[in-house]
Amino acid sequence: MPHLRSLLLTASLLALPFAAHAETPGIEKDTLTLGFIKLTDMAPLAIAKEKGFFEDEGLTVTLEAQSNWKVLLDRVIAGEIDGAHMLAGQSLASTIGYGTKGALVTPISLDLNGNAITVSNAVWEEMKPGLKLGADGKPEHPIAASALKPAIEAAADAGKPFSMGMVFPVSPHNYELRYWLAAGGINPGFYSADDNSGQIGAEVLLSVTPPPQMPATLEAGTIDGYSVGEPWNQAAVAKGIGVPVISDDAIFHNNPEKVFGLTKEFADANPNTVIALTKAIIRAQMWLDENNNANRPEAVEILSRKEYVGADAGVIANSMTGTFEYEAGDKRAEPDFNVFFRGNAAFPYYSDAVWTLTQMRRWGQITEAKPDAWYADTAKSVYRPDLFKQAAEALIADGNAKPEDFDFDADGYRDATSAFIDGVSFDGTKPNDYLASFAIGLKGEEKVENGEVVN
Repeated sequence: MPHLRSLLLTASLLALPFAAHAETPGIEKDTLTLGFIKLTDMAPLAIAKEKGFFEDEGLTVTLEAQSNWKVLLDRVIAGEIDGAHMLAGQSLASTIGYGTKGALVTPISLDLNGNAITVSNAVWEEMKPGLKLGADGKPEHPIAASALKPAIEAAADAGKPFSMGMVFPVSPHNYELRYWLAAGGINPGFYSADDNSGQIGAEVLLSVTPPPQMPATLEAGTIDGYSVGEPWNQAAVAKGIGVPVISDDAIFHNNPEKVFGLTKEFADANPNTVIALTKAIIRAQMWLDENNNANRPEAVEILSRKEYVGADAGVIANSMTGTFEYEAGDKRAEPDFNVFFRGNAAFPYYSDAVWTLTQMRRWGQITEAKPDAWYADTAKSVYRPDLFKQAAEALIADGNAKPEDFDFDADGYRDATSAFIDGVSFDGTKPNDYLASFAIGLKGEEKVENGEVVN
């Protein structure tokens, strides 16, 4: 009775206690170097290493800080590092040939939210008279970018440009800052085929500044504000040189932020290694969010170490433990400032990729109109929910996760949402309709030529 013996064997195996870890079989490359930028949202990589999750999968991982996002991207594409903590836009932009070209894939989203926009003390003083105050005498949030107009006008009257920093041209920080400005009636400028400054027709000049250099650049007066991840907004508060005015969660609730990126060549050649990496990162994300962020204080201590973020633990804790400080002393509860796992945050949604692509098109980085099918096909070539599902199912089989921890979205698209500061609705299956809804930004057949938007 072979069938009965098989059932009895299966039952006996199921009765055994699950292993605390189960090394992924068939790993092609077990010694890896992964890159990151010194931001608190690199936490899943640091936790996967420090809590032994990489090791559980049979991986020996070195985490190596990179000087800026371009260096990080170039090194991944060149094969000098095996994968990295990466801006959501980098894997997409590289694959379509904007900037450094190289086919990349992302099997997992590292986090949602995590950024804010900070202005100098001088700009804040220009903004404050126009802000509505609550019963406690503090400004009501969210603060619209229209509050910046007095400072922009004052700069113009003095014959000076109004300048703000962001971390990389295809960063969520750039797109969130642009979204906020445009929602407030301020044109952040366009890119074109022959001008990659992003400042064509701009009322506010945006330029790249590496994240750790943001506070010093603001203090020097080189920029009037910036959009960056943590801890560099809270660092401005701690140093008394600037005031965060809005978090990106208030601009676009649960917006896509960082991903784990690898070259398609590496993923194709090392499929079991990619699954092992993804499993370890998922475990780290679960640890970061479990029990209502109960592990975040330990994560703060780890991130404060010089080999990771290397910033003061108190500054990191301001955002990582579910609060955020705006004007000095104005600390508010923001439990979703960093979301790593809950709400299916780790799932690499096609619609998240499509949103990023729409912003590239809106501001001219994608110079020509594209049909809706192009957005879908591009998203599916880069974002790989199939790999995420394999890793999650392996974690369930190992006993390190439960089926109810995951939602394997059938089509890879989030429901349509209007959770934006301007209330505009985004449906990832209809990117051109979404673009057509904006007063500021390219739509339809529009493009930028000779410094002007033309049809």
